[in-house]
Amino acid sequence: MIDIFHYFYINASVTDVFKTISTAEGLERWWSEKAVGNPLLGEHYKLSFGATYNWTTVVSKLIPNKEFELTITEANEDWIHTKVGFVLSTRDNTTYVRFYHKNWKESNEHYRISCYCWAMYLRVLKRYLEFGEQVPYKDRLNV
Repeated sequence: MIDIFHYFYINASVTDVFKTISTAEGLERWWSEKAVGNPLLGEHYKLSFGATYNWTTVVSKLIPNKEFELTITEANEDWIHTKVGFVLSTRDNTTYVRFYHKNWKESNEHYRISCYCWAMYLRVLKRYLEFGEQVPYKDRLNV
């Protein structure tokens, strides 16, 4: 299996970071166009990325203010059964984020594009939490 990792700091409280990565409202601020679901272990999230990209996930890890993971159950074929997660800790009055997207079957073109896209989405997450920037969904991969 092949994985994607991004480790970085966010100058925001771990509580604010956790809320933004684990709630439907938070996910809509930096990742999906629309999200429905609650941060509860076993809960299903419906994520929309435009008219033809409606995905389903299940919360597979949840430790408040420490870990949050979604297992993809309905999506593009390459993403099914992959796990998108965050491990959070506090360091020097900031939040240290260890992001992963695990269990890719192969290092194909979609994997390589997703590596780039995750970096862009995570930048939007960081800028939202640090500066309150809100980027319209259609522009998130171009900022």
